[in-house]
Amino acid sequence: MVRRPLTPEQFSAGRRLGSMLRDARGERALTEVATAAGISPETLRKIETGRMPTSSFGTIVGLAAALGLPIQQLADAWLADAAVAATA
Repeated sequence: MVRRPLTPEQFSAGRRLGSMLRDARGERALTEVATAAGISPETLRKIETGRMPTSSFGTIVGLAAALGLPIQQLADAWLADAAVAATA
């Protein structure tokens, strides 16, 4: 199975999601949050910087739980471009 290239909208959504996660982490250590979410610190670093724009659902659920964020808030950040496009 060949993976299709990511769209500019997916890259933008990944950056928004990463920024939201970084803001929610605040002063907590990256390694602390990554461990609580069940992922490696490098994976969390890539997500926060937008270098991993399409994380698995399980990873996002783990991060939401570790950071005390509602999963819907993360979904809304990811879907922001789609909502703008639908109203245009």
